[in-house]
Amino acid sequence: MRTILITGPGGSGRTTVAAATALRAAADGTRTLLLGADTTDTLGAALGTGTGPAPAEAAPLLTTWRPDAAARFRDDLTAFQTRAANVLDLLGASRLDAEEVTPLPGAAELSFLRALRDAALSERYDLLVVDLPPLPQALPLLALPEELRRYLRRLLPPERQAARALRPVLGRLAGVPMPADWLYETAARWDVELAAVEAVLTDRTTAVRLVAEPGPAGADAVRTAALGLALRGLPTEALIANRVLPDAGDGTWLAGLLSQQRKTVDAWQESYDVHRVPHLGRDPHGTDDLTALAVPAVNPAPAPVEWPVTDRIAEDGVLVWHIPLPGALRDELDLIRRGDELVITAGPFRRIVPLPSALRRCTVAGAGLREDELSIRFAPDPGLWPAAGR
Repeated sequence: MRTILITGPGGSGRTTVAAATALRAAADGTRTLLLGADTTDTLGAALGTGTGPAPAEAAPLLTTWRPDAAARFRDDLTAFQTRAANVLDLLGASRLDAEEVTPLPGAAELSFLRALRDAALSERYDLLVVDLPPLPQALPLLALPEELRRYLRRLLPPERQAARALRPVLGRLAGVPMPADWLYETAARWDVELAAVEAVLTDRTTAVRLVAEPGPAGADAVRTAALGLALRGLPTEALIANRVLPDAGDGTWLAGLLSQQRKTVDAWQESYDVHRVPHLGRDPHGTDDLTALAVPAVNPAPAPVEWPVTDRIAEDGVLVWHIPLPGALRDELDLIRRGDELVITAGPFRRIVPLPSALRRCTVAGAGLREDELSIRFAPDPGLWPAAGR
């Protein structure tokens, strides 16, 4: 299944474009699922038919689904209380009834990610169109599975499960109880679920469509988003210039705004596959309006983002790791080597990535940013690198 993630600045019309994209794919004969993240039915307002927690047909070959995060959180918490019943009883804890549970901060995001995983693993559809939250929420959401998995591995390393038989002894020696089996089992289950979500996001067929209204604010948002997406290795399949005004005479009051839009679109075309979506003069509502937007068809074979390592040992004595970072500024870049990981900070974004196996036996020899690409040089460590002829 192809997955298209759609996001943009708040108020850019991303939900309308997501609905139009899904409708276009379904009209082209593709079994499509449109997944929405908004708690209010903005998707339904665009489609002209309601969406909700149960998948429903909105048009031929088009199914919509807007998961209920609160209900899913209540179900998860109830299941957790049942699983941890013995521990809770020992602590004298009073269990929560489902009716008194309200979602905690972050619960909606985790619930939506699980819904995304379930949707992507479904065999009923060929295309998944995801209406993500606005960019300030979407970028951290896309980073969440990888970061949570890293936290789990650090706090509850899987290899420690091998010492189950020693836990009672260790507990007596240390004077504190060791983690119970159920804790490791829960962590392992979470890791599997997060890995499935991460697999969807990092799949070579997953891509992003950015939606923005041409202008200074939209240009700034796209520049920031492109950097954040690149750091996560997510390709931008298309940039949708939304609400583009029709040509108007120089004497109209729209002339200045139209000139601003043209300037922004021209600049975008230097770096992106830009598609203009017209302003209808009203908020699109219903399938006829969405069809009139004429959004582009989904590219069946997106170009994946590559982070290649080139061998320059013969020429320069180094291996070079190439990381594309469009829009990055040299003064806002920072690199820290932590064992077999590299901490990359680019503007407001940070990611901790494992080093490719060959680079783990090297030391960092320098780095440079040129033409939107970060090149990190690694020199082989003589103590770890196999000598020639050995």
